[in-house]
Amino acid sequence: MSIVIEQLVEARLVADAPRMPSIPATLHYDRRDPFAVRMTFPAPATLEDVEVCWTFARDLLAAGLCAPDGYGDVRVRPYGPDRTMLEFHAPEGTAVVHVCSDDVRRFLTATGALVPAGQEHRHLDLDQDLAELMRDAC
Repeated sequence: MSIVIEQLVEARLVADAPRMPSIPATLHYDRRDPFAVRMTFPAPATLEDVEVCWTFARDLLAAGLCAPDGYGDVRVRPYGPDRTMLEFHAPEGTAVVHVCSDDVRRFLTATGALVPAGQEHRHLDLDQDLAELMRDAC
């Protein structure tokens, strides 16, 4: 069984323009980092023309499907019956995108099959993580 799940999603950038442009994005989950998901936007879709990757809690993504959640750099909330809104806050500004809620649910179902919610701790290698921290500190 694979330890990584990647799913392409179509994100719609919320902007002042009348039509929201579509942005390809990738949701990414790795069993070796079981609490986190990443959402990556390709270089052509960003202001700096470099790939941008946001990492946040899988629980945040799941909770944000049903009710507003998040207080930090990433916030997630439902937007109508079939969309989910993600806000990414950075010093340069805020990006807001809509994604299809069914795509998010499909992604979370796949991650749950790989690592069930509440069982993330069983997939951590604390000895290796501590060794890496100690090596980086020297």
